[in-house]
Amino acid sequence: MKVEQISIFIENKSGRLAEVTQTLGEAGVNIRALSLADTSDFGILRLIVDQTDAAKAALKAKGFTVNKTEVVAVEVPDRPSGLYGILAVLEQAGVNVEYMYAFVERCGANAVIIFRFDNPEEAIRVLTANAVTVLAGERVCAM
Repeated sequence: MKVEQISIFIENKSGRLAEVTQTLGEAGVNIRALSLADTSDFGILRLIVDQTDAAKAALKAKGFTVNKTEVVAVEVPDRPSGLYGILAVLEQAGVNVEYMYAFVERCGANAVIIFRFDNPEEAIRVLTANAVTVLAGERVCAM
């Protein structure tokens, strides 16, 4: 029930983000979700793509530093306090959220959020035990 994510370390200068997306496009890789965090010198671009291994290989061939990590995609009720309800369940179980970002698609009446947990297996166990839908990687990439 985990989703593969790639993280690309890029210099914080004009054109580098365009170079990443061009490289992925030329490799036939489709971006499904993304998050960009930056400092004054570099950024970390986190991506969910439809072909993780192809993306990683294409970016490495262009000299980018790329890591693959596992994240969890969760359906979040699209209503006031929907996210709070899920975060409260995690907090009560002592599961730490390292970071999260929104997914661009909806799943029925729900939003989808990508989470990085300090203990993803425990997070998945807690979420599913509390009737929260955790999406499989294949389903996320097919959205």
